[in-house]
Amino acid sequence: MSDELRLRAATVTDAASLALEHEPVPRDQVVAGTPATGHAVLDESDGGTVGVWEMTPGAMRDTEADEVFVVLFGAATVEFEHPIADPVILAPGSVMRLEAGMRTLWTVRQTLRKVYVAP
Repeated sequence: MSDELRLRAATVTDAASLALEHEPVPRDQVVAGTPATGHAVLDESDGGTVGVWEMTPGAMRDTEADEVFVVLFGAATVEFEHPIADPVILAPGSVMRLEAGMRTLWTVRQTLRKVYVAP
């Protein structure tokens, strides 16, 4: 992890404007469009991982890890293929918890960026 991204006590990282390198979503996960994702790990410790993740417009399937996240910007809908649950609409300020193994379908209408905390 680069030192400039590491969270340090009494400092601020601007997660909303952090430059992220994007990679295309693997073809077997793409449902629609040509989505790409990017991420940066800001801190890792015994308490878990803190990072920033972003997805460009399109739709993709994913299998989730345990995490809690806050949406910084963008618009998306998350549908749950397993376990079955009502779709969730994400917008700036949305806070959500995902559990390991959930199978989801992310449909991003405007590039979505989130800050996540994972054990």
